[in-house]
Amino acid sequence: MTDRAREADLRLLVLLRTRLRRPRAERALAAYSSLGEYGRVWIGAALAGALVDRRRRGPWLRAAAGVPLTLGMNFGVKLAVGRERPVLEDIVVTGPVPTSLSFPSAHAATSFAGATLIGALAPSLRSGLYVAAGVMAFSRPYLGVHYPSDVLAGAAVGTAIGRVLARVR
Repeated sequence: MTDRAREADLRLLVLLRTRLRRPRAERALAAYSSLGEYGRVWIGAALAGALVDRRRRGPWLRAAAGVPLTLGMNFGVKLAVGRERPVLEDIVVTGPVPTSLSFPSAHAATSFAGATLIGALAPSLRSGLYVAAGVMAFSRPYLGVHYPSDVLAGAAVGTAIGRVLARVR
């Protein structure tokens, strides 16, 4: 990442945590973000699909399994990159952080993988799923636990993994 890109990343993070910060939005996004811990909302949605759509139970179960697989692959990238989470003087972070590593965002990766995998099985829900994934990704820098570039990378990683896994029969 260039110095200019790093500076833009930091400025956007500071803007989100200061001038755009609203207590009500912060509480709502913190609650929503907690659903994304370890991809559990996406795993749950895919398991619900397996219960409702018995004829395609196998593909739904594979979609559910794709979320923790994405989480594991994302963690490997985190270890390789080693980028620390943002620490901003006098700016408080909202919510828990499972590790000190930041890039790419696991919330974004699992959300976009889940949206891609579930969307492949329920195309009529695809747009809403991607909106939900986008809000999950946005919540992370808004809460101060990720740089904006972390969630963009996580979204790309999750979408790519989701697309590959959706083709596996």
